Amino acid sequence: MYATQALTHLVPLAKEVDDNKVTPGVLGFLVFAALAAGVWLLMKSMNRHMGKVDFEEAPDPEATSGVAVAAGAGSAKRK
Repeated sequence: MYATQALTHLVPLAKEVDDNKVTPGVLGFLVFAALAAGVWLLMKSMNRHMGKVDFEEAPDPEATSGVAVAAGAGSAKRK
């Protein structure tokens, strides 16, 4: 189906739209576009700030003690 044929099928549907119906219009689009641009800028800024974070997690004391106990038990000298 060609685009012109699809468009001719949609034109009668547009005539059925109520003229008294409230639509968002240009102002609604501008507000939505401003919100989308703001979210994009915030995500870009967050990505930049997260790249600066230098976080090194401390080892879990319980996990290291369990490894030390397991390693120590196998290498204990017998008398």
